[in-house]
Amino acid sequence: MISISFVGCYGKGPSDDSRPSSDPAAALGERIAAFTAALREDAPYRPPTPQQRRAFTEAFTALGPTPVAGDDDLRSLGFTVRRTVDEKTGRPYAVAVADADAERGWGLYVVDLSRPVRVAVQVPHPANDLRTTEIGLDLFRRVPGAVLSVAGTHRRVAAGAGDAAHRTDSLFHAAAERHSRDRVPQVQLHGFDDDSLPSADLVLSPGAAREDPSITRVADELEGLLRVCRAWARDCGDLEGRRNRQGVVAAQHDAFFAHVELNRTTRDSPDKWEPVVRALGKALAD
Repeated sequence: MISISFVGCYGKGPSDDSRPSSDPAAALGERIAAFTAALREDAPYRPPTPQQRRAFTEAFTALGPTPVAGDDDLRSLGFTVRRTVDEKTGRPYAVAVADADAERGWGLYVVDLSRPVRVAVQVPHPANDLRTTEIGLDLFRRVPGAVLSVAGTHRRVAAGAGDAAHRTDSLFHAAAERHSRDRVPQVQLHGFDDDSLPSADLVLSPGAAREDPSITRVADELEGLLRVCRAWARDCGDLEGRRNRQGVVAAQHDAFFAHVELNRTTRDSPDKWEPVVRALGKALAD
């Protein structure tokens, strides 16, 4: 069973500032879609230094409903910070987003401010694993207190330096590492071509860790709806994510990690991937 600790790792900030307000012109889904569409394989990219990763982690975990000193640190790292209300859920959130085509293309991060942090949703290949940002946003909305991390690069940028799932020198990994230390459950979303594993629609894996009862329940719930390959029970065509860097760190800290691979047919149809999001959301919010 997933053990969720309500870690207060995101600050509340000063109380004398204005509350987040609704901003229909900047809907969260549209903001994320525009960010993803701007990612390019030939974009300039420079990984952050260790000092920048530390500064980001401290500022990121200080995000709350009102401005804090960490906002300036995020801006100095190339982020725009905004607080508003999600048009779909009515819940307040903060978003920090970097330019998608700049050297410091260091990602987009959304924090649900309605509850303390309780789950992290990760999208490491937004430009390559099509529609995983949409699926990630749907899962983010299912669990109050979620954090959504979207990598800021095409995975082939700078000869592979932007492949967030297999690098440890990114802000995306820095956020995941902090979540692992805080024992925040993490779900990472990927996509594969139908021909890569014709026998499955979905691959579920605990990454570098052993089987977890919660991920088994997700697989059980999806049986009959999708063809599920359980990576802890059989070979899944090298789609198990055993070498995923965020999964390795989660295993080191005994934090829950689910590596979720969906084929193209499933990702192309909300009716097909909705049961996956529902089952994951249920497991995480239980």
